[in-house]
Amino acid sequence: MQSWQLPENIADILPSAARQIESAREQLLALFRVHGYELVSPPLLEYSTSLLTRIDEGLSLKTIRIVDQLSGRQLGLRADITPQVARIDAHLLSANSGVNRLCYAGSVLHARPDGFLNTREPLQIGAELYGYAGIEADIELIDLMLKSLAKFDIPELTLSLGHIGIFNELADAADLDPNQAATLLQLMQNKDREAVEQCVQQWQVKPKWGTALTILPTLYGTREILQTAFQQLPDLPAVKVALQQLQQICSAFNDQDIFIDLSELRVDTYHTGLLFAVYSNEWPDALARGGRYDGLGKYFGRNRPASGFSFDLRDLIKHLIPIDEPQSIKVSIKDAAAAKQKIEQLRLSGECVIIDYAPQSTDIKKCNRQLVWLDQQWQIIPLTQ
Repeated sequence: MQSWQLPENIADILPSAARQIESAREQLLALFRVHGYELVSPPLLEYSTSLLTRIDEGLSLKTIRIVDQLSGRQLGLRADITPQVARIDAHLLSANSGVNRLCYAGSVLHARPDGFLNTREPLQIGAELYGYAGIEADIELIDLMLKSLAKFDIPELTLSLGHIGIFNELADAADLDPNQAATLLQLMQNKDREAVEQCVQQWQVKPKWGTALTILPTLYGTREILQTAFQQLPDLPAVKVALQQLQQICSAFNDQDIFIDLSELRVDTYHTGLLFAVYSNEWPDALARGGRYDGLGKYFGRNRPASGFSFDLRDLIKHLIPIDEPQSIKVSIKDAAAAKQKIEQLRLSGECVIIDYAPQSTDIKKCNRQLVWLDQQWQIIPLTQ
């Protein structure tokens, strides 16, 4: 193996793309800031127990582990920043008993890629809101998510909505054990109604709940599917509340293309209720995902309602809005010492000044002006190619 080779699904980001990503990151964090979200920066490395590896099987499989040479304890390289932010809210910001709005942008590492074309080092950026259980918080976050994606060159965005609380309520009513519920969850992803029906019959689930679970994979479509759900699902309090919440979101985003899928439950197991994502016809998977995860902070000693979203900024490199190439000023190496004061003045004013060591270099080719000694002073003149 060559020394320059990188691990599979790991890649460098070259200057033009890196500049685009950093520009987008700055714009997104500025957007979060004007909506009241404060930036936090959790560490890349933590004790694995703090990364929810014991209570979330999917997250555990993604987490790369190493042994800490100082303590001898197991460390984990974060695979998701959301649990870290929940820890910050529960522990370091526990003095605030009201709402905490927090945002972040940083790399995560996955033991395996999520898909064949996915990177194992996503640049996760997102926002989380702690301390308020009302649907208004979810609406605020969905609005912020859509505003974030509007900064990219992606056509025809569709907001997808689901609610894992409906499945959980039906599973509890049917007295399913955790293994049975996990099996049905997997079948729901494939919209395999026949397999769901076979399972509930084999487990001798009461007909009322078995029928409801069998119907669930068919409840997907436009906003109108909610009326069908109201008619066909049992009149359980939690189911009714979930459907009403979905209606409220549809009303709040009346001009947005919306797709409802009550069996779209592809989430980390710490999610507890409303689920939302954004898709595009030109993209194979969700551009952004989010949802409610009430009670996650209990793992860190503070039980709080919470909701948030995130997406992989690195995955959207090709859809970043192009930015203008910086036009620089070059100065000959023979003039650099004499022009030092002028060079520093220009740099302090925001100009990029490059010392010309080699006229054929890439940086020099980006220059459109040059600094020269002319008429007893340093002057900037157009560069003649």
